[in-house]
Amino acid sequence: MVQQLNQFIQRYMPILTPLSLVIGVILEQIGSNFLFLVPILFAVMTFISSLSLKFRDIKVFKMYPKTILFVIAFLHILMPLWAYTIAELIFDDYLLTIGFILSVAVPTGVTSVIWVTISKGNLPLCLAIILIDTLLAPILMPLLLHIVVGETIHIETAALIIDLILMIVLPSFVGMFINEWTKGELQKRYNQPFALISKLCLFGIIMINSSAIAPYVKNINAELALVIGTVLFVAVSGYILALALGKLFLKSKADQATFIFNGGMRNIAVGVVIATTYFPSKVAMPVVFGMLFQQVLASIFFKVTRT
Repeated sequence: MVQQLNQFIQRYMPILTPLSLVIGVILEQIGSNFLFLVPILFAVMTFISSLSLKFRDIKVFKMYPKTILFVIAFLHILMPLWAYTIAELIFDDYLLTIGFILSVAVPTGVTSVIWVTISKGNLPLCLAIILIDTLLAPILMPLLLHIVVGETIHIETAALIIDLILMIVLPSFVGMFINEWTKGELQKRYNQPFALISKLCLFGIIMINSSAIAPYVKNINAELALVIGTVLFVAVSGYILALALGKLFLKSKADQATFIFNGGMRNIAVGVVIATTYFPSKVAMPVVFGMLFQQVLASIFFKVTRT
């Protein structure tokens, strides 16, 4: 039954994700009472995701140092600059600009492993990028946010770093330690229940945090449509840039596929948590809407890589 439910959720992710957002907006008053659960749900997601990682994945850096640094530079320099430029050109609202930067400055998505695997990409390289980028998040994200918005909005940098460590780094280390200790048996034995729990946590995060942006989403207007359209444009252009740069600088098709999905996908859930915790609720709009297109765009560009 768990496996069937997993398959059902996986199949209808493009529908269930926006549905979770809608439910969260409708249940605004209820969801706002459970905001304290969001960091816990995210830590659980991170822990489960890390059960497939190993400490030796870091050693892959010695094999692909330039490629890994190239991907991290793309994720945390090029894409934030691109998102900043687009947001500044389209919107006269620094809160939305912060939201767009935050939506692309978060670590690469763990679910990129799925797409790298089925596209016959370089899985060891993918795992190393995810692990290294995740562990660097408490340094790179606060630094980038401080550079971009530090003078506009006061950020509790120390608290942000601590939250990132508790939500990402600590659960990752615990997950990897347990994976090494059990020699991968825990993940193999309980893969389906863990996958289901992780998906449910994601839906919970979306629903709870949607209550924060409910005042903006309930009033459907031209600005809201423009925000959603711009989020889609930034996401698509990120994939296209990753595709173009991968073909230009990487010789191996496996490495190119890895770069496309590591560069295109994001761990957006952490961005939602940061946006709703440290910024005015409007900042969360571009971040939350970014969840709507992740899996759909990944499937489209998977087909592109096959041509």
